[in-house]
Amino acid sequence: MPKKHAGKFDILLVDDDFGHRTMLKLNLEKLGYNVIEREDGDQVLEAVEKMSLDLILLDLKMERMGGIETLEALASAGITIPTIVITAFSSIESVVTAIKKGAYDYVTKPIDIGNLAHILTRALDHNSLKRENDQLKKRLAEQYTFGNIIGASSVMQELFATLSLVANSDATVLIRGESGTGKELVANGLHENSPRKNGPFIKVNCSALHESLLESELFGHEAGAFTGATIRRKGRFELAHKGTLFLDEIGDMSLTTQAKILRVLQEGEFERLGSSETMKVDVRLLAATHKDLDAMIKQETFRQDLFFRLAVVPIVMPPLRERQGDIVELANHFLSRYTVKNKKNIKGFHPETLSIFMRYNWPGNIRELENTIERAVILCLGEEITPRELPPHFLPEHEDTSSRNLPDQGWTLRDMEREMIRSMLQETNNNKSLTAKKLGIARQTLINKLKEYNL
Repeated sequence: MPKKHAGKFDILLVDDDFGHRTMLKLNLEKLGYNVIEREDGDQVLEAVEKMSLDLILLDLKMERMGGIETLEALASAGITIPTIVITAFSSIESVVTAIKKGAYDYVTKPIDIGNLAHILTRALDHNSLKRENDQLKKRLAEQYTFGNIIGASSVMQELFATLSLVANSDATVLIRGESGTGKELVANGLHENSPRKNGPFIKVNCSALHESLLESELFGHEAGAFTGATIRRKGRFELAHKGTLFLDEIGDMSLTTQAKILRVLQEGEFERLGSSETMKVDVRLLAATHKDLDAMIKQETFRQDLFFRLAVVPIVMPPLRERQGDIVELANHFLSRYTVKNKKNIKGFHPETLSIFMRYNWPGNIRELENTIERAVILCLGEEITPRELPPHFLPEHEDTSSRNLPDQGWTLRDMEREMIRSMLQETNNNKSLTAKKLGIARQTLINKLKEYNL
């Protein structure tokens, strides 16, 4: 009998034949199981809802509600407890139906207790492995994602750990990184994993608005505050009260507006344009930029005091070229998204396509990868994305001469991995720790790979 972490396995025995049910109960208890009895199928759902059960042993023929109907009811309720059906030898046809309806296995009357014991063990072991697998998938999903951000590389794991700690606080966060690295996704993730997640999440792109319009957008205005202001309008700070305000491209904000933002951060108050009434707000501020704020501070185009207020927790998004270990996973993620969107039956990438992806520099980062794959899906007529579907500058004759020289034909995924490791070792002057970090793998995994490929 398989082991349960605490106590005996609980089996729900459902049979309207009292004598047969009693015989089975005695034998199951001898095998070490805890047996709960029910006399008909119409009592199963109630029992499942009230108790934590490990398995159901279900007779197919019962007076009020038969086994097939019971299996259908369990499936409709989303219950996946392994179920073994009991049937007469002459009713094998019903067993086929029962299996299709979700039964794990069956036993025939008269029941061979030894055979039943074997089936029970197999069913419980299978269910235990399934639960462990589901829990592992859940842990992996939590470990390799934050919000909608994907990344198994070491640099992203470090980032996720930081974000998980920061999300639960009210700290102001400055997210820096190149265009297309996922700064807005980080802001979304921080809000969705924060105590303010049920409050508003308001976004403003500071580069998309002229200075006068930006101030009105942020702080609101009174009717008549300026030409065209016919009614009072709430600003984004007011709209974000008790929630989060995300200021994207804050490096494009004028010094005048920067001063007003600083006041809100310091005192939590501001005035609408055209008003002398001071407004108080409770807002968590997140900001992002692709600009070099340190250089802007030296040039006196960005306030140093605002910078310090914003960068209570600085987050730096790594460019895709530093996330080699995530490229294939991200590519597959976007492939799944756009095959569904475009109703295509594309099963994957040709190995040569992946080779091109791995040695390309990705100046546009994840946004460029996503756009590239959307384009390829639209153009693809087969079951694989091949180099023919990529933009011309991805092809070898257009490649950057600084790109790593991986073989361009006749290679396998194994070849690609070997050459990628060899190239990265050369790039890091044979520094194994740095090589492992850049590849997004553990150092011991790298050592094992070096032995495997005799590098």
